[in-house]
Amino acid sequence: MSDPAEPNEPKLGAALNTDLYELTMAAGYFEAGKADNRATFELFVRRLPWNRNFILAAGLAQAVDYLQNLKFTAAEIAYLKTLPQFEHTHSEFFDMLAGLRFTGDLFAVREGTPLFAGEPFLTVRAPLIEAQLIETYLLATIGFQSTIATKAARVVRAALGRDVVEFGTRRAHSPEAGVLAARAAYIGGCTGTSNSETGFRYGVPVFGTAGHSWVMSFPSELAAFERLQQLLGDSTVYLIDTYDTMEGARRAASLGRPLWGVRLDSGNLGELAVAVRRILDEAGLRDSKIMATGDLNEYKIQELMAARAPIDVFGVGTELATSADAPSLGVVYKLVELEAGSSRRYPVKLSHDKQTLPGAKQIFRAADHDVLARASECIACGQNGASCEALQRPVMIAGQLVESLPAIAESRRYASESLNRLPAGCLSLFAGEPAWRVDISPELAVLNESVSKGAAV
Repeated sequence: MSDPAEPNEPKLGAALNTDLYELTMAAGYFEAGKADNRATFELFVRRLPWNRNFILAAGLAQAVDYLQNLKFTAAEIAYLKTLPQFEHTHSEFFDMLAGLRFTGDLFAVREGTPLFAGEPFLTVRAPLIEAQLIETYLLATIGFQSTIATKAARVVRAALGRDVVEFGTRRAHSPEAGVLAARAAYIGGCTGTSNSETGFRYGVPVFGTAGHSWVMSFPSELAAFERLQQLLGDSTVYLIDTYDTMEGARRAASLGRPLWGVRLDSGNLGELAVAVRRILDEAGLRDSKIMATGDLNEYKIQELMAARAPIDVFGVGTELATSADAPSLGVVYKLVELEAGSSRRYPVKLSHDKQTLPGAKQIFRAADHDVLARASECIACGQNGASCEALQRPVMIAGQLVESLPAIAESRRYASESLNRLPAGCLSLFAGEPAWRVDISPELAVLNESVSKGAAV
């Protein structure tokens, strides 16, 4: 399959796709004469979900598309004027909205980068109103897709090299969530998806079998299999558990080639896979595959692999498309710098369990740990003072894309390579002591102490 650079991405620029308070704050900034202030915000997680040892970054492509197409329509502005919250807002604010576009800078880690608590997925530097209005969308797209990409990486790791196909759109929280979940799952390591729209938009490989309704619509299971084989040829996958799984396997085997394989969707998958494998092999179909589906997750797959079940492909739906055991990610978007004329402040939050670090930051990654530093620093954090990799890179400058984003297949490869460099503790399916150290640079620590003392006065 070709590897397009996501050519069919829809233009998602609806400026009203945000929380009302972003808009009321924007009006307040305008009325207070802060429109020309330049703000720096960072998007990060304060802590990892209880059963996660890393978060795999995803969703940057949609964030960029949103920023490139950000604008208010006349109808949207007319709607805002009807809201009581804007009753005392001057007309000049709405005139400003009519011409608003994103003119700021965006720095971000690549999609497929493993991150840890406190490390920014992205940094926005822009006029205060622009930087504020985009908060909700950025949190939504980065938080959701990173959640699913992380879950996918865990499922794929449990499969020990066997293919995993994302099957979850019908259980996703909306059709669009299903599309983006499939995209994120591919970045996380899945072989492909059942979602045709994801295949069309992003070039993700698509897979499909047939449902139980196909079998039940024919007078016999054998007749259903025969017609499916005529239709699909070498892509034929028989769903064999509609009536009796063993009989279904024998009927599938009796038809011979062309055949890709069979799918098991219920029962004791480990035991059934052994029996079905024997039936297929005895029929001379040793190259045919067995796919397993049915409420699978990384823990069930790990058990099947430990039992050496002869399963070639896993289809994972609900648990993957919703990240059922950790369905949300506590991403936050916080103001860390504010420039007004020639002055610069470093805002900081000091409330209990929600403290923030001031100043724009960079993540430097060494072979065995990270250093969170000020963006202006150049850090040597490896052995014998060796340099580290700076993870945040310029994506947009003055509202313009610096260079094309990597194709999704490249992001998938990068994610796999990055995860393989992490220690075993990070890749465990069970949370434990932090397996990856994140240090704070001395310069950032000094800034934090100075700003915190001043803010507490």
